[in-house]
Amino acid sequence: MEETIRIGSRASRLAVIQSELVMAEIRRIQPAAKLELVTMKTTGDKILNKTLDKIGGKGLFLKELDAALLEKQVDICVHSLKDVPAQENPLLPIGAYSGREAPADVLVLPKGQNRRDPALPVGCAGARRAMQFQKLFPDAVIKPVRGNVLTRLEKLDRGEYGALLLAEAGLIRLGLAERISYRFSPNEMVPAAGQGIMAIQTRAGEYAGLLRQLNHEDAAFCAGTERRLSGLLGGDCSAPVGCYAKLHGDDFTLYGFSGIDGTPRFDKVQGKREDAEALVQALAAQLSKKVSI
Repeated sequence: MEETIRIGSRASRLAVIQSELVMAEIRRIQPAAKLELVTMKTTGDKILNKTLDKIGGKGLFLKELDAALLEKQVDICVHSLKDVPAQENPLLPIGAYSGREAPADVLVLPKGQNRRDPALPVGCAGARRAMQFQKLFPDAVIKPVRGNVLTRLEKLDRGEYGALLLAEAGLIRLGLAERISYRFSPNEMVPAAGQGIMAIQTRAGEYAGLLRQLNHEDAAFCAGTERRLSGLLGGDCSAPVGCYAKLHGDDFTLYGFSGIDGTPRFDKVQGKREDAEALVQALAAQLSKKVSI
């Protein structure tokens, strides 16, 4: 009798959709596979009255899922890569990366409105987006907002905020792309490392053949490059650091943002994929010595 593969996921609607997308890929590769979705609330989902940097960073979204993997309660976990700390647990490595959904950050307005009300705050969950938006709009008042995407949209539509800053990928996967009012280019707002990519994690040495088939090479290249730059800049999942690799065939542009010391810095480099490590090092050095955007 074939063993059931248990897929671990956060309980939010977006997390479940992302897990279901990976499950559909597994069924495409192994049509006879028996799959079971196991959802759970993580510490990051439960503590909503504090910003993530005050309670330990986005790694809190993985805590219970990591424990479930180690205890063999689930076999594979699916995460938004931007929520996965750059320092991986060698016992629970990322085994594959999904194809990348749109990586941009976007501005979302209340339903029925076509311009931001400056009298209301802009809701933003992280320092990276907040610092870059403040650079573009110095007079904007930015206020933290927690909860999953649907919860944040409810707060927006009932008048608590004049706009939200969100990831485009999440809105697309939720079927809410029509809510996007403005899409920031990477020259305006550098996305988080891995934004739009799903990380597929399991116990070291398991499901190797399946993971090879699930892995998307272009996304894996971007993920590795961005996470390497983030690490050199001293970033973690909740630090004000943005890293984005945009592919052009065998070439790519690497965008970087750092605000770790309170000063926003932006730069970019271009080159061949084969020179990625040198370009990462060069951009990290440039961002470390620049004074301002």
